[in-house]
Amino acid sequence: MTKEQWMHMYQIVGAAQEVYNVLGRGMEEPIYQEAMEKELDIRGLKYQREVVLHTWYKGIQLNKVYQADFVCEDVVVEFKSVNRITADHRAQLFNYLRITKQDRGILVNYGEANFHSERYAYDEQTDRYELITKDNLHKYVKE
Repeated sequence: MTKEQWMHMYQIVGAAQEVYNVLGRGMEEPIYQEAMEKELDIRGLKYQREVVLHTWYKGIQLNKVYQADFVCEDVVVEFKSVNRITADHRAQLFNYLRITKQDRGILVNYGEANFHSERYAYDEQTDRYELITKDNLHKYVKE
């Protein structure tokens, strides 16, 4: 991803953290979603809320649909308000990324004692979504 794409993710996480700073932890997800919508508007960031994601099989649309909390331009953002993020929560985000054919996603948890977010990018070499950390940031952000 480019530096601009990384900074876009940074701005989204910043908005999510501001929501946490104002509301605190442990409320229901719809409260955080509505507050995030307001915060994204304040910051002038483009988004779609509660985006319906259709599933397909061999070109045939299936009845099952998913719903992403937010799609901010080309970043899928999923909210949780739980004690801790689990593999199931990550799998949900990865499914949304696959369905939308996006290569970047953010998982936000408002249920922990401190604000928690995870940023993911698709790694073509491993064919997996990888957690972006300060240690591997250079691998995913290109000049």
